[in-house]
Amino acid sequence: MTTQLYTNARIFTADTRRWAEAMLVQDERILYVGDSGTARRLCPEAEAIDLAGRLVVPGFVDGHAHVIGTGEALGQVDLWGAGSVEQIQQRIKERDTERPDSPRVLATGWLHGAIPDGVPHADMLDAVVPDKPVYAFAYDFHSVWVNTAALAELGITDDTPNPHGGTIKRDSGGHATGYIDENAFYDIVLPFLDSRVGENEHEASLAAVQRAYREAGVTTACDMGFNETDLETFKRAEKEGTLTSRLIAYWRVNNTASAGDNLAQVQRAAELALEHSSPFLRVVGIKVIIDGTIDGCTAVLGAPYADGTNADPIWGLEELAPVVAAADAAGLKVAMHAIGDEAVRIAINAVEHAVVANGPRERRHRIEHLELVDRADVDRLASLGITASMQPVHADPAIGGNWREKLDDDRVERGFPWPWMTDAGARLAFGTDSPTSPHAPLPNMYVATTRSSALDANAGTNLPDFALPLAQSLEHATRDSAWACGAEHEIGRLAAGLYADFLVLDTDVLAAEANGADPAVLLDTQVLRTVVGGRAVYEKDRT
Repeated sequence: MTTQLYTNARIFTADTRRWAEAMLVQDERILYVGDSGTARRLCPEAEAIDLAGRLVVPGFVDGHAHVIGTGEALGQVDLWGAGSVEQIQQRIKERDTERPDSPRVLATGWLHGAIPDGVPHADMLDAVVPDKPVYAFAYDFHSVWVNTAALAELGITDDTPNPHGGTIKRDSGGHATGYIDENAFYDIVLPFLDSRVGENEHEASLAAVQRAYREAGVTTACDMGFNETDLETFKRAEKEGTLTSRLIAYWRVNNTASAGDNLAQVQRAAELALEHSSPFLRVVGIKVIIDGTIDGCTAVLGAPYADGTNADPIWGLEELAPVVAAADAAGLKVAMHAIGDEAVRIAINAVEHAVVANGPRERRHRIEHLELVDRADVDRLASLGITASMQPVHADPAIGGNWREKLDDDRVERGFPWPWMTDAGARLAFGTDSPTSPHAPLPNMYVATTRSSALDANAGTNLPDFALPLAQSLEHATRDSAWACGAEHEIGRLAAGLYADFLVLDTDVLAAEANGADPAVLLDTQVLRTVVGGRAVYEKDRT
């Protein structure tokens, strides 16, 4: 048994008593958090670690991420910040030139606003890479833009039918254009690419994201879309003891248009929840995607988009309600992607149905994103105990132009209303949704506290009245994200009995905020030490 005393620090606990000056860690858990004198009396022989007055915070619990996908994206062409088709083409061409023997080019992060009318075409990619498949994933990861060679290897022809809840976009002549969204993307493109990726590549992606998490201070990630490939990759890593961040998984349930098949997916998740409940790998619930995105005009709205169109839900209430009720009855937590206000209502109605069907029980259901929501529906979800799981980086004004154009009315004045959730008494959990956004939590906190851009200092602000104080934002990204997953007695706070998952930062960002410093200090702050289960898994400038 080893005991360490962390002292001479400002410790932000995210607990009832927010602040402490010392912490005792015994093996993998916290023994005591409080004053230095008591800590020394409790364990006078503890190894003392002087933190030189640094700020200590709980390890970040990314409330919504796609972990293997984040690792994959770290090795793909980075299209973030590309403001035109020409810039996108240049970056893709450069990668193809750098890696001529690669069988295909994978890129991620293009914005709909960078494409004329937001509609990409295979011809644009053919112009720079005509001889091998190109797959360019949109920043929201709800669609993919491919070239002609990729359409060919996918087996997509003009006659390929659209799957339920997805679209292979076609021109006026009925020809596939190379733009594929929602369930057509999830059911056709991603499985194909998974089948072409070897076991070693999946393991490399996991290693890459683990390294990135250590450096950025993510000690737990809640994976929103876990599948069989991800599971096998994590099982191997857990067996080998190479995981340095914890994973809490929500099993992806696709709408197959068959009630029996849909319920069978819920049953599979229930089986996995019983099989996998270790400190580093837990399956706790299911994830369903009710609608798409506002940028792609596939989010389901209560009133049409600016162009008069609207979208149909991927899961209508009639299909969704029995799935949510079955998961609820099995003790699973249900995470529901709902970006548009009408999709949010479908999610709330499904939970109401489960309450009636199954009666009193503890529930930790949640709605993901809630980018556009009516204030009255916030009160409804709060009264049902539904967590609002939101991602500050999606409100970054540098990527908001197209979002606002698609609505183009007073609805843009209620986008990403985080304070509505807390004012109504709902739990608010913060995450990044990486790789749809950068995985680093501190820039996420900058957007949360300023509604300014972590990407472009000249982008202005996005409804700054919806900003939150930094201490609250940190709690939403640690304590509340842990609570939403049912892990509040293990992680998310610095309190006796919990796992010793914490960070040491090089800048006291909370003191800086209190002293009126420029919040942009969050963009330059670095993690000096990441500790998971009492073990330092990262120390800056140490190999």
